[in-house]
Amino acid sequence: MTDRVYIRPIGFAPGPQAEHGNAIRLAGGMVYASRFAVILRRDDRVIERWLAAPDTMAETLARLPDSVAAEGEAQWANLTLAHAPLAIGSRTVRLDQPQIMGILNVTPDSFSDGGRFLDDAEAGRDHAAAMLEAGAAIIDIGGESTRPGAERLWEGDEIERVVPAIRACAAMGAAVSIDTRKAAVMEAAMEAGAGMVNDVSGLAHDRRSPEVVADAACPVVLMHAPGASGEDLHGGAAYANVVFDVFDALRERRDEAIAAGIARERIVLDPGIGFGKSLADNLALINALPLFHALGQPLLLGASRKRTIGALSNEAPVDKRLGGSVALALEGMRAGVQLVRVHDVFETVQARNVWRGLRDAALTDFGDLPA
Repeated sequence: MTDRVYIRPIGFAPGPQAEHGNAIRLAGGMVYASRFAVILRRDDRVIERWLAAPDTMAETLARLPDSVAAEGEAQWANLTLAHAPLAIGSRTVRLDQPQIMGILNVTPDSFSDGGRFLDDAEAGRDHAAAMLEAGAAIIDIGGESTRPGAERLWEGDEIERVVPAIRACAAMGAAVSIDTRKAAVMEAAMEAGAGMVNDVSGLAHDRRSPEVVADAACPVVLMHAPGASGEDLHGGAAYANVVFDVFDALRERRDEAIAAGIARERIVLDPGIGFGKSLADNLALINALPLFHALGQPLLLGASRKRTIGALSNEAPVDKRLGGSVALALEGMRAGVQLVRVHDVFETVQARNVWRGLRDAALTDFGDLPA
């Protein structure tokens, strides 16, 4: 019999003054939470669910069994934890507002661009430059398709694809992330100028990867995928409760990364939208994003142009999913997510800037608190 606790923010305020100060700044960002569900799970069944506010949280946590009392206290502290900026090479990316990560795929079978940036290096450079000009804080470069059914790629071929793109982006002064699950590709990418690793396997695919990332002392994104340790990232999915199961899996990946010598402040977590998850699973995870701040790490959301959008919009093709992509990006921002990985940088940055203007204005909407 195993008990687990989860503290999920469920009520939000435009600013702390709206709740007379009885709200927390979620993960040091621009979102304020005022109501929380404290959930006790025994094995695969929720056995208790309490509602709490910041001023009643201590009383609620005191109801937890001794076996999870320390975890409850840690999660509550994590929800209010302000994250330090990420040092990506010579660039610094602040995490006190949502930052946009632009996608550059150099693959022949990318679902979003059909291999255009692999076949035409100049077009890839122009696209990266346009994303930077539009406001991308990070350029994420990948050379291996991770779509369902994609063929396995030899690491040498992957290196040949990504290194020229990384060098070009680094020469522009970009903060560059390498999207790979192979240690040799990580090493070559770092040498070429990448300063961050985005591993869809959460460092589970290649046993050398944790050591490579620890030695590089660089930020790393650990994503959830049910088949992370094998070749099929999407395989083996079986969830009793997708939200709690992904939360538990990311906590395990975080702890294993720390045990491997990776500094906790360099770890970013990603729930892996679309990887071994049904439409219902993806929607549940997106709705529950605020919960994942209880893990105490910055969060990344990658939902741009994904199948979920098509499924909710009459099977719209990939090039017709801009509206859905922006909608999901904004949902991530409302959940306090720090990094949003997208194909359409200009539109998402514009949406972020308008969203931020609304958040800033909301801090003065209620006037002075009563004496």
